[in-house]
Amino acid sequence: MDRFDAMQAFARVVEAGSFTKAAETLHMSKTTVTQLIQQLEARLRVKLLNRTTRKVNVTADGAAYYERVIRLLADMDDAETSLPGATAQPKGRLRVDVPSPLANLILVPALPEFCARYPEIQIDMGVSDRIVDIIDENVDCVIRGGELRDQSLMARRVADLELGVYAAPSYLARAGTPTHPLELEDSHHRVVGFLWARTGRPVPYALRNATENLLIKGRHVLAVDDGNAYLAAGLAGLGVLWLPRYMSAEHEARGELVALFEGWALDPMPLYVAYPPNRHISQKLRVFIDWIVELMAKRANGAELARGALGLSKK
Repeated sequence: MDRFDAMQAFARVVEAGSFTKAAETLHMSKTTVTQLIQQLEARLRVKLLNRTTRKVNVTADGAAYYERVIRLLADMDDAETSLPGATAQPKGRLRVDVPSPLANLILVPALPEFCARYPEIQIDMGVSDRIVDIIDENVDCVIRGGELRDQSLMARRVADLELGVYAAPSYLARAGTPTHPLELEDSHHRVVGFLWARTGRPVPYALRNATENLLIKGRHVLAVDDGNAYLAAGLAGLGVLWLPRYMSAEHEARGELVALFEGWALDPMPLYVAYPPNRHISQKLRVFIDWIVELMAKRANGAELARGALGLSKK
């Protein structure tokens, strides 16, 4: 029995709650994973897992062993990348999931720099606005905007995204330019609805000035659950948008979107990197998170995108 393979298989079964799912993510057969766990239990002389026809539950001994195993596996990963010389580079497969606009506008264009810095890291990137089960889907980290609802996850706040309210010139020519947020509640104005994954419903937006605090929901003819589709709907003139600056800057610079409600402010949207609990952060994940922090400090609020759209160079 290869003890490393057995410990890795055991940890993955615990995290996935299934021999089948564990085998898929480890690129092994279910039979191999089952045999590794049986050999591990025989060597330790304890029962690590309770198996039923529907699910796998970890025993008390198994839970205690799991906590030690995941730290040991992470330490082994770090040990392989902490030696001086050529082996110092972090390496391995990193599974991440990010919102589609963030991937398209910021992360993917900047990835050549990350890959040049860490050539031994392989990134498998899921691009979506859906809720991702980090444990079940064996994802190392997710990047999400808004306050985190799952308090079981570990998280690092990597940016505060400035928000604004925008509309396409074609929409304003048709519906008129609102001068006060409450006008968006009028029958002739429309917003583009964004269906948040947590609720499946659009949520109202808070706007404030020196004397008023408002929650504006508005009416929509279209609501979507994808950030790129949301932006496309606004550019097509289907309604008013609430956007982070990194999404609006280029289009505003080109005259494709117009900022509304000067003098009104929206609270910034926090952006988090979240990762599984009770798991030592590997070196590859640590450097990726640090790179995200560095990148978002430069790009989160759209200044570079706006300069690029206007043909301006950095100063």
